[in-house]
Amino acid sequence: MDFNYVEETVIDGFPTVIVKDIENFELAHIFECGQCFRWNKTKNGSYIGVAFGRVIEVEKKDSDIYIYNSTEEDFQKIWVEYFDLYRDYSEIKNILKKDSLLEKSVIFGEGIRLLQQEPLEIIISFITSANNRIPMIKRAIENISKAWGEPLEYKGKTYYAFPTIEKLKEVQEEDIEPCGVGFRGKYIVDTVNKIYRNEYDIEQIKSATDDECHKQLQNFMGIGPKVADCIMLFSMGKYSAFPVDVWVKRAMQHFYLAPDVSLKKIRDFGRDKFGPLSGFAQQYLFYYARENNILE
Repeated sequence: MDFNYVEETVIDGFPTVIVKDIENFELAHIFECGQCFRWNKTKNGSYIGVAFGRVIEVEKKDSDIYIYNSTEEDFQKIWVEYFDLYRDYSEIKNILKKDSLLEKSVIFGEGIRLLQQEPLEIIISFITSANNRIPMIKRAIENISKAWGEPLEYKGKTYYAFPTIEKLKEVQEEDIEPCGVGFRGKYIVDTVNKIYRNEYDIEQIKSATDDECHKQLQNFMGIGPKVADCIMLFSMGKYSAFPVDVWVKRAMQHFYLAPDVSLKKIRDFGRDKFGPLSGFAQQYLFYYARENNILE
């Protein structure tokens, strides 16, 4: 467990949880490492995000994390698992740093934690991510949430929860395309309809073995190996996943492999090398490569 204890108080009229003596938790590392799309940095350096039908603000002060607009009950029921706080990331990092080539990436992104997000939202988000940039993905998911999600108020501003499957099942391609999803609109509509009709059972897919989960997710329209790995890693607790995008490819070529290796071979190499910690290694590599603009 990477924190000591929790206090609940009220700050500026909002219930606030203070997570004391937290370790391995840096806001930018967590929210800027490509795993989530509903978090935005404020002028004072905190981050405001929407997840599980809640809007919260997270700020770090010295070794404590302040979660504004959250009760201790919400923390125990939602945020402790969402932020993966029961896991000892120091142990993970110590194992990964035994690889001298990976060590630099682990040190650079030492505050990364893998969020455990809602599978429906992550499936739609990463279908939207195909051949797309993060600012555009964030805008599209925000537009979808504004159009069909429930409003949430915080500090005089309205935020929106990600829509339920019941809301999304009524959406047609012509409705969702203006949200900024482009050609991916038909993929989203097809996926939503099949989930609603239980042709795709998210809980069953989540409970499958890692390899079977990866295989089943690729039955969804618009989901290939990389997107399947992202969904597995960020919402299904499958830590052997190793998503390979342009930045991970560059990092793996830079640190480990010849430049002509295929994406599948890079994925297989990563999973073989890092085993059950592949997903953690991937995030450290991704963040290091992108932030340092690794080109080869």
